[in-house]
Amino acid sequence: MVQAIVFLPLLGAILAGLIALFGAHARNPSGDTVEHHDDHGHGDAHAAAAHDDHGHDDHGHDDHAHDDHGPVEPAAAGSRGAELITTAFLFVSAALSWMTLVDVGFMHHDMRIPLLPWILSGDLQVYWTLRVDTLTAVMLVVVTTVSSLVHLYSIGYMDEDPNRPRFFGYLSLFTFAMLMLVTADNLVQLFFGWEGVGLASYLLIGFWYQKPSANAAAIKAFVVNRVGDFGFALGIFAIFVLAGSTDFETIFHAAPGLTGKTIDFLGWHADALTLTCLLLFMGAMGKSAQFLLHTWLPDAMEGPTPVSALIHAATMVTAGVFMVARLSPLFELAPNAQAVVMFFGATTAFFAATIGLVQNDIKRIVAYSTCSQLGYMFVAMGAGAYSVGMFHLFTHAFFKALLFLGSGSVIYAMHHEQDIRNMGGLWRKIPYTYAVMVVGTLALTGFPLTAGYFSKDAIIEAAYASHNPFAIYGFLMTVVAAGLTSFYSWRLIFKTFHGEPHDDHHYEAAHEAPIWMLIPIGVLAVGSILAGFPFKELFAGHGIEEFFRESVKMNPHIIEEMHHIPETIALLPTVMMVLGFLVSYLFYIRRPYLPVELANTQPMLYKFLLNKWYFDELYEIIFVRPAKWIGYQLWKKGDGFIIDGLGPDGISARVLDVTRNVVKIQTGYLYHYAFAMLIGAAGLITWFMFGFGGQ
Repeated sequence: MVQAIVFLPLLGAILAGLIALFGAHARNPSGDTVEHHDDHGHGDAHAAAAHDDHGHDDHGHDDHAHDDHGPVEPAAAGSRGAELITTAFLFVSAALSWMTLVDVGFMHHDMRIPLLPWILSGDLQVYWTLRVDTLTAVMLVVVTTVSSLVHLYSIGYMDEDPNRPRFFGYLSLFTFAMLMLVTADNLVQLFFGWEGVGLASYLLIGFWYQKPSANAAAIKAFVVNRVGDFGFALGIFAIFVLAGSTDFETIFHAAPGLTGKTIDFLGWHADALTLTCLLLFMGAMGKSAQFLLHTWLPDAMEGPTPVSALIHAATMVTAGVFMVARLSPLFELAPNAQAVVMFFGATTAFFAATIGLVQNDIKRIVAYSTCSQLGYMFVAMGAGAYSVGMFHLFTHAFFKALLFLGSGSVIYAMHHEQDIRNMGGLWRKIPYTYAVMVVGTLALTGFPLTAGYFSKDAIIEAAYASHNPFAIYGFLMTVVAAGLTSFYSWRLIFKTFHGEPHDDHHYEAAHEAPIWMLIPIGVLAVGSILAGFPFKELFAGHGIEEFFRESVKMNPHIIEEMHHIPETIALLPTVMMVLGFLVSYLFYIRRPYLPVELANTQPMLYKFLLNKWYFDELYEIIFVRPAKWIGYQLWKKGDGFIIDGLGPDGISARVLDVTRNVVKIQTGYLYHYAFAMLIGAAGLITWFMFGFGGQ
């Protein structure tokens, strides 16, 4: 059963890839792609112009669909087949995943399924094994459920794109890589899945490769993730050195014996477990877009909207959280590393929420919200409440995927307009989308009895109850972030669906999306309510021990203490949620002139938030420009001037110089040769006279 869950998406990806390959060939047997790019280039010019006018980004569709200039390319042959095959396989995977969760979580049938030996070299013995415990089962459900719904949604959303088979192939490939990551039984296998989702995200973000901005965003995501992955790889090496294995069971057995050990690095004696956990967490910071390594996530919105829902809301960005939960036996023995995890989580939760307050691109607001919510999950990890962090991961997948796909439905209705300043009054035109977006917003802000209410409040309580050095900081930041989240979430709803329409042309043409898109957001809306209460006891109550068993190492006291915190503390997040809503209502419904006045009276603060704390500009100065300068110098001076100048180019130039001069001697005039012979004879006589005379 588990093999089917994991390998069906791979099979779907291969079949979709083959359809894409043969479809492209059938469409263009000569292999000449110049015309195709010219058509799109025309569309791109239009998209660039639109970008300049409105300051928004994702006009990828314009290239393929609605513009009247430049012929629309025919779809690849077999597009519908690729869509239906990949989607059907994913739904089978999802159904089996839910069955597995019941089997593993409640029937306690943990599984380890060996597939084949992989790397056998000295001490390094890596076997390809599928590990299925409760932690994995929860992730299987999240990944396959969201992925299957995103596949279904994409059939409608991408209906006018000529490269649909390629898109569905990438989506299924991503899902396979993510499933490999969560079923890993050792760190090397985990790293394979980790890098696999990185590759798939690069392909999906840059799917509309005719757009320079999409290519730039894909490269940025890839490079920033490499920074984190460098730390992650070093962490894996350190574990192998310390424990002599990359296998989880072996590492966990060896972990208690590693406390107090040090790693000697250039005379610096670092605590072995703390350093290792910090290096591993560096990988999580990159993948889960935590503070300092977060800059790639908002730019990744250049990809099609279903990609944002799958990768940047529900699955790939949660890989870091999953990895910390999986390695919880190590983090529990390294309290200093846990303190760092909580610090970065709390900082991210607050920092990303402040930026979300003023963004105008509908997808970027939701992207910063994701960034902020991932911070919450790491706060729970830092507090030692791993199952609570996983609870928020589980609920968040539903309502954040819903918000992304709902935003996609709005973008679709608005002719690919993404700037919320150009929307307004849409609730009359797309009431169904409005209703599900409100459900998603209620869940995100933690409205009582929605899924987010149970998981988010549990994290804030865990932060308060923990003995982490940053516990109070974590608690305060998450409470403040709860208020900010409520404000920007309702701002999005009010500016998009209420008020007066700002763009009459698009408003009049707005209509509900096709049924393919409406079903998935309806299902996710139900999940945004039902994913909370029924699972509360299992993830954050007294059922944890029995449900998770050995799959996560919980701090034994944290759940008890969470249930004994003061009532006022427990109510704080709800109070902040209501406050955020009221301020947002005042700003955008009652007195819409207030935000403008506030921005005018506080221009420095507004610019600071609008420009995302100037992180991109800072990194440009600190890292990008010096790297470009070094590259340029190595290219021009090192490679061009020194290596080529003195090497191949220099030698060939000298040979040419010599031969040119030798050639000049051969003139063809008799008197030149006679003169040369006389000079030679004179030289010989002189040598004889002086040479032999000297003897």
